Amino acid sequence: MAARNTARKRAFQILFEGDQRGTDVITVLADWVRLSRSDTRQPPVSEYTMQLVEGYAERARRIDDLIAQYAVGWTLDRMPVVDRNLLRLGAYELIWEDETPDAVVLDEMVQLAKEFSTDESPAFVNGLLGRFKELKPGLRRDEA
Repeated sequence: MAARNTARKRAFQILFEGDQRGTDVITVLADWVRLSRSDTRQPPVSEYTMQLVEGYAERARRIDDLIAQYAVGWTLDRMPVVDRNLLRLGAYELIWEDETPDAVVLDEMVQLAKEFSTDESPAFVNGLLGRFKELKPGLRRDEA
């Protein structure tokens, strides 16, 4: 499972970079893939990283709408950039990637929040993704 952990971390980094640069995440992903092929010091971009980034990109508007709707007291623009992108990635994987257990998604996103964000962020990320976990069947149904 270390490979999946690394894939999630890289997907988060790609979403974060896209957000910071104001660039589409698919463009950033393509840059990462191109760089990994031309620079032997760069690790390859895994299939699962690509799956996560592309899956998020397909549903980006829906995911941002969900975060904005359920993040009580926080707008997307006011959220720390790290938290916003962990929530985006976590919401995608939690709601639309059925092969990953929900508890794994929650744990991984909380661990990334501990590593990259503020002291309050792990609880915030866990709380909002936990809410999405509870609402998951309805959220998927609403999309159809």
